[in-house]
Amino acid sequence: MKKKIVKEELLPGLDCGLCGSRTCEDFAKRLIEDPEERVRCVHLATPLSGAEVINGSGHCGNCDSCGQGSASLEGSWIDSLGREFDFVLDTFPDEPGPRETIIPRNPMLTREMEITEGDILIGRPLGMSCGCPVTHCGVVTAVDPKTGVIVWCVTGPLGPRHNEFKDIGVYSAEAYEGRVNRTRTDLKIGIRYFFMPHKCMLQWRHSGLINFINKTKDYTSIRIEGLWIG
Repeated sequence: MKKKIVKEELLPGLDCGLCGSRTCEDFAKRLIEDPEERVRCVHLATPLSGAEVINGSGHCGNCDSCGQGSASLEGSWIDSLGREFDFVLDTFPDEPGPRETIIPRNPMLTREMEITEGDILIGRPLGMSCGCPVTHCGVVTAVDPKTGVIVWCVTGPLGPRHNEFKDIGVYSAEAYEGRVNRTRTDLKIGIRYFFMPHKCMLQWRHSGLINFINKTKDYTSIRIEGLWIG
């Protein structure tokens, strides 16, 4: 019989690898044998709200990045550092992660590395364009070789762990695009909001200015530029 992990000790299902295990499921097995290992998970040190008890499977239902649940952020509107945010930015249907427009710190790398649609990339957003401490991974969906601009879908780290990838080093994050299903305020063009990217590994709020809104019968799609963390 599997031991239960109490509510305050849920795993995020993000497979970020920061704990030293390849997946959250692997880490859950380590916790069954040695509960003291919980300190290795940054998410267990700052528990996410609204989760349910799991039975050592590594799935908490806080996100759908592991395919086992859906986000449980609504109702709290608080990030892992205790700060409020206005809405959750979800992915578009049939896309593997949030759509992000980026420029390598050296735009010439886009041509020199022959980056094309379908490539798996890793890199880290630097400075005012977020300054995130976590290396990002993603799949390229569009490339402009003239300007060096790349559009990719940000995913978890399992892709580059199992497949060939290209490392672009540091980059500037220019924009996010996605859908909004959950919001606690009216969204308007020209206003800066705090938001939570659905699959953010650190569960930190971001901020940005909305400069495009398209409402459909199913959801609202937006584009956000001028990105910051915090």
